[in-house]
Amino acid sequence: MNTYDKILAAALKVLEEEGGAQFSTRAVTAIAQVTAPTLYHHFGSADGLLSAAIVEAFKQLFESKITAVESTISEMALRQGWDDYVRFAAARPRIYAAMMGRLLEGAHIEAADQSHQALVQNVQRVAAEGKLAVSAQAAADLVWASANTAAWLYVTAQFRKSPPPQPDVIDLIRESVMQIILTEPGDFRQSPNVEDI
Repeated sequence: MNTYDKILAAALKVLEEEGGAQFSTRAVTAIAQVTAPTLYHHFGSADGLLSAAIVEAFKQLFESKITAVESTISEMALRQGWDDYVRFAAARPRIYAAMMGRLLEGAHIEAADQSHQALVQNVQRVAAEGKLAVSAQAAADLVWASANTAAWLYVTAQFRKSPPPQPDVIDLIRESVMQIILTEPGDFRQSPNVEDI
């Protein structure tokens, strides 16, 4: 592993253990066993390092979705994408919070766009099969909102002085939105065109 990658891996470790608010270059240099000038040579500043770490986290999220075996059944693939997203937040809540914080600050991160586009494509597949009970845009928004809602239950568990959510709670969030957006078997309501998204 080269020096750049070693520093980046250390930054992700600090984010994972301490979160964005406690992120420090001192902790990163200690883990990576490099000097501060070396860190600044590669990343320019503490914020430059934090930005690079968050971009890398989004890449890891997107790559995990790409490598997952996706069902050939469109509705199941939509559920799998939802589960993959929430599973990432459950496993790495502090990193997930830092990622969302950076987006809220206005950062444009290509891997974040790609992750959202994967959701849009899954919705389009369902729409193309005439299985949506709402517009494709509404379906994508509802799936996105519900996945983030479930993810934030993991992020805020400590703040709420609560244990992480039970799996059945997460399943209920997912299936509630699926009941809203998907047609029932035998429901032949006209589904919106894929172009609506």
